[in-house]
Amino acid sequence: MDLEGFAKRGLVRDDPDLGEKLAELIVEVKGERITRAYAEKLAEAVLEEARATLNPRGDVFELMDSGVTMGEFGVGSRGLGDFYAHEKIAEVIGETDAVVDSRQLDDSGAVEAGGRYIVLTVDGMHSRLSDYPFLAGFHVTRATLRDILVMRARPVAMFSDIHLADDGDVSRLFDHLAGIAAVGELTGVPLITGSTLRIGGDMVIGNRLTGCVGAVGVSDRLSPRKDAAPGDVILMTEGAGGGTVCAAALYYDRHEVVDETINVKFLEAAWALLDLDVEIHAMTDVTNGGIRGDAKEISKTAGVKLIFEEERMARLVNPKVLEMLESLEIDYLGVSIDALLIIAPPSSAQEIMEVVRSTGVEIDRIGRVEAGRGVELHSPDGIRDFEPRFRESAYTPIKKAVDAGPERDFAEMREKVDRAAERAIAKKKRFVKRIRAGRGAPP
Repeated sequence: MDLEGFAKRGLVRDDPDLGEKLAELIVEVKGERITRAYAEKLAEAVLEEARATLNPRGDVFELMDSGVTMGEFGVGSRGLGDFYAHEKIAEVIGETDAVVDSRQLDDSGAVEAGGRYIVLTVDGMHSRLSDYPFLAGFHVTRATLRDILVMRARPVAMFSDIHLADDGDVSRLFDHLAGIAAVGELTGVPLITGSTLRIGGDMVIGNRLTGCVGAVGVSDRLSPRKDAAPGDVILMTEGAGGGTVCAAALYYDRHEVVDETINVKFLEAAWALLDLDVEIHAMTDVTNGGIRGDAKEISKTAGVKLIFEEERMARLVNPKVLEMLESLEIDYLGVSIDALLIIAPPSSAQEIMEVVRSTGVEIDRIGRVEAGRGVELHSPDGIRDFEPRFRESAYTPIKKAVDAGPERDFAEMREKVDRAAERAIAKKKRFVKRIRAGRGAPP
C-alpha cells in the first residue's frame, strides 16, 4: 500500500476523512504490532509530507502527465506498446559511443575497453513472484546471465538490488538472496555487491518485494541482433520457461509445473558456445513477448525477414509446460520459454548443434533468414500470423481479465507518449547545459 500516493490523491479531491482512512489502512496492514494512536500519528506525518510536496517549486520538479498510464500502454507487458516505449527510452538516452546500446534493442549493452568488450545488463525480478522470493531470485539471476551469454560474453560478476516493503519479514530478503546465490554457485559467477532497501521507505507498507540482478561480462567478439544476415539459419534450444511459466503455474494452481523451470540448461548450452570457433551472427533468449516479440525486434534491428517452422519449434518446448499452456489457452509463441535462439551461417549450424547437444540440451533448426522485412510462421495450415500482440500472451487470470477490459486507441496513445519523450529530452538538454555553464564541462 502506497500511503503517499493515497494521501496525495485524497488531498487533490479534498477528502475530509483522509486522515481517518489512512489510519485505518495502517492498522489493517500492521495489525496488532501497533496501536491505533500510533497509526493516527503516522497518518498525520504522512499527510504533512504529502502536503509539502504536492506542488513543489522549481523547474526541476516540472512534469506534465502524458495522459497514458503504464498499464494502458502495456509497458512491461512485452508487446507492441512495450517495444515502442523502449524505442522512446533509447531516444531519451540519446546517441552514445557504446558498441551496442539501447538503440539496437538487445538486452545487453557493450563498450570497448582495453582491447576487449565489456558487456553489461540488468534484469528486474518477475513482479508476480514477490511472495516466492527464492524463485524470484533464481529466475531473475538466470535471466541476467542469459543476456550476457547471448552476446558471446563470459559472465564474471553479478550485483543485486533488493527492495522489500516496510512490513516484509527479513526472511524474505535472505530467501531471495539464496535464489540468486544458487545460480551463482551453479555457474561459478559470484554475486559481489548490491543494495538492500525498503520500497518507499516508511511510505509504503505491506510485504511486497521487488528488485533486480545485473551482471557484467567480457568478450573478444559479440553477437548482437543487428548482425543477423540473409542466408543465415535459425536454431533454437529446448525451453521450459522461467518466471513467466512459474507465474502461470502458480496462479492457475498447476504448482507441479514450477519444478520444470528450475534448471540451468540454457546457461550450460550458451556457455559451451563461448569457446566454439565458428561464426555466429546473433543470439538471443526467447523472452520478450515470446518468439513473436523477439523475431519482430530482430527483423527491425537487422533489416531482414525471418521465416519460422512451427512444428519444429513446438517440439522444443518442455512437454509438461506446453500441455499446461495449451490447456489454459495460452499462446506459447507469445510468452517466455527460456530457449536460446541462434542465428548463424549454414556452415556453422552442425557444429553448433553438436556442441549444444553435448551438454544434454536439445536443439534443432527452426527457420531461416531472408532479405526483406517482417516475420512469417509456416505451419501445416499454411502461413500464419506471427505479429506480436499489444501485450504478451495473457498467462494469469488477472492478465486475461485485463485483456478483456477497455482498450484505448494505440495511435492516440503513441502520439502522447511521443510528446512525453520529447519533453524529457528537452529537459535533459536544458539541465546539461545549465550544469556545464555553472561548473564547466568535464575533460
